[in-house]
Parts: sequence; C-alpha cells; structure tokens
Amino acid sequence: MTNPLYDDPFDLHTRLCDVRQRDAWRRRARRDGPVSPHVCVEGKPLVSFISNDYLGLAGDARLVEAWIQGAHTYGIGAGASHLLGGHTPAHEALEESLADWVGAQRALLFSTGYMANLAVVTALSGRGFTVYENRRNHASLIDAVTLAHARRVRYRDSGDLERRLAARLPGRGLIVTDGVFSMDGDVAPVALLARLAHAQNLGLIVDDAHALGVIGPAGAGTLAAAHLSPCAGIALVGTLGKALGVLGAFVAGTADLIETLIQTARPYVYTTAVPPALALATAAAVRIAREEEFRRTRLRQHIAFFRSEAARLGLRLVPSDTAIQPLLIGGNRATMAAAEQLRQAGLLVGAVRPPTVPAGQGRLRITLSAAHETADIERLLEGLAALPAGGS
Repeated sequence: MTNPLYDDPFDLHTRLCDVRQRDAWRRRARRDGPVSPHVCVEGKPLVSFISNDYLGLAGDARLVEAWIQGAHTYGIGAGASHLLGGHTPAHEALEESLADWVGAQRALLFSTGYMANLAVVTALSGRGFTVYENRRNHASLIDAVTLAHARRVRYRDSGDLERRLAARLPGRGLIVTDGVFSMDGDVAPVALLARLAHAQNLGLIVDDAHALGVIGPAGAGTLAAAHLSPCAGIALVGTLGKALGVLGAFVAGTADLIETLIQTARPYVYTTAVPPALALATAAAVRIAREEEFRRTRLRQHIAFFRSEAARLGLRLVPSDTAIQPLLIGGNRATMAAAEQLRQAGLLVGAVRPPTVPAGQGRLRITLSAAHETADIERLLEGLAALPAGGS
C-alpha cells in the first residue's frame, strides 16, 4: 500500500535503475540443502565453486551433533549480551581454545568478522592516529577506520608502504591488512609488515578471515606461518564462518587488549552473545581443523592441480596459492555473461564486479574446497575452457 501524500524523498527507484544500467545488479540465488560441492540452486543441480567452506566442515556431522547437544543444554539463544548474562562456559571454553590455537594470551568472541574489525580498529585508533591501510582491504576494515575518525593513508604494496612510512610525521598509528586478500587470493607479507610496524612503533592488525584454518601450522593463520603470534603490538582477527564452517569471529591478542575490548568496544558491549550451542559447534570445528591435516593437504593438492591445468589452457588467473582463484574477465557485462554460461553448464561460480574490485577488473571468483573431488575441478576446467577466448 502506498501513501499518496508522500513522494520518495530518497529517489530510490532512480538509484536502482542506475545500478541495473551499469550491469552491477546483485541477486540472491536460493540454495536448497546444506553447504556442499554439489548443490541445488532454484531447482538446478550445480557444482559449486562459490563457497568459502574451504575445509569442508560446514556440513560435518560432528558439528551438527555438537550444536544439537548444545541446544539441549542451553536452548537456542544466548538471551543477553556477554556483559548482561549471556556469557556461558561454552563461550569461555571456545575463547580459550581459540587463543591457544593462534598462540595468544586471550581471545574474544564477536557475532561477525565485520563487528570484530570495527571493534579492534576503533579501540586501537582514533582522532590523531594514522592508519596505514592496504588498498585491497575488506570493507569492514575500511569502514572501521572511517568510524575511528583516524587519518587514513592507503598503500598499494609493501614498497609503497615503506616509502610512506619513511616520510611520515611522528605520532601514534596502525598498519591494517587482510591476511589473505579476499578478491585476489594472495597472502600479505605479514612478517615484513610486523618488522615495519615495530621499527616505527606502530601497531599491526591482521584480518585472517580467509587464512584461518587453511594457512600456517595446524591452520593457525598467516601470523603462525610467519613464525609470529598476537602480542603487545599485533592483534589478530579470525573469522569462524569460512574454513571453520560456522558463524562469528574473534579478536586475539594480549590480556590487556581483550580487556580493553570488553570494557570499551561498542560492537561487543551492545550485542547479544552468539548462541551457546553455536559456541560448542565452533569448538568442535576448531578441534577438527587443528587435528585433521589431511584437509589442508587435499586443498593444496586441488589448488596445485587447478592452477597447473589452467596455465595449460591459457586462462588469465590472478597469481594465488590459496583457495581463492580469481579469473580476470574485464567488463561487467562480459563477467556476468561468463558466469551465466558456466551456470548453464552446471557450474556455480561467483561474478565479482565494481565496486568490490576496480573498474574494468571484473572477475570470476573461483573458490576451492577440500570437499571437492578431482572430477569436480576437471569439470570446472572444461567449462572455463569453453568461455570466449578461454576466459579472457
């Protein structure tokens, strides 16, 4: 029902028409059933290369059982924020397990990675601070710096960062980076960033959303792979909804950092805790991810096979040794057409366009999982080879 007394003061229809004209329209496709390499989307069976379930844990029966047992013990919801009665032994045990995994003094749970990044960046910076931020950082880190009212200095790569740091004015600040960049799949040089931060007396925040569970010893992430751990100058943000197959996030660091977040971080103080049953399921996922090395081995084998065969076919892959394997296409219309051609061939691949990536760098964002079979990847390669000019 419309109200004849008012026009739309936001001119939303015009704005939406502009999105369509730029071939930038986003659409939610309904998936039936659990996360799996083989899914049914709106009635069509597809082989999925769009999921971030890198270790194949999202449908693991052990996580389901842990959730069910947790629901029997605690019910469904947490009932309150952590500070007003929502904190349980299940949350406490999970935080201790996460801290032990990544080698930190303490860890703190959040509902999402977005909220965790907002919390830690705003807690560690503010007016008068300078934040050196990689241009390809996730949107949550970009928004966090804005909300912190800090001075933002964006850098392209480590060489560009070194030049900017050499010319910087004295003052407090941070270096903020993704551990694995979500649209390119490459790994940040965290060891170098840590050295630069230490030399300049800056803090370092690493968002390991796409690395946790996949990279480093026991899947502990990019810091562990670089023989580092969260400490007085380094904070780690880990996402639980990707390789671990559940939901939520955490910040790991010193006891002082975690207590500061508990006392001051608005995304923590003013949010209902995640369900205790979810915390128990997540603890099961952490245990499996740490112990079952074969999942990371299998994923690495899939990545090597895919890249080797893609090179033989002349596909324009972005350099990446992680589960994220982007194939550059170019314009928005061509990117969408390529994704639709693959869909018609029974393959589900993400089409990424601006503003998520720079203009003219539309791509198919292929994600691999330990749950894939070699036959699934061979089928994908056949579909990619059939694209106009081999995907270029």
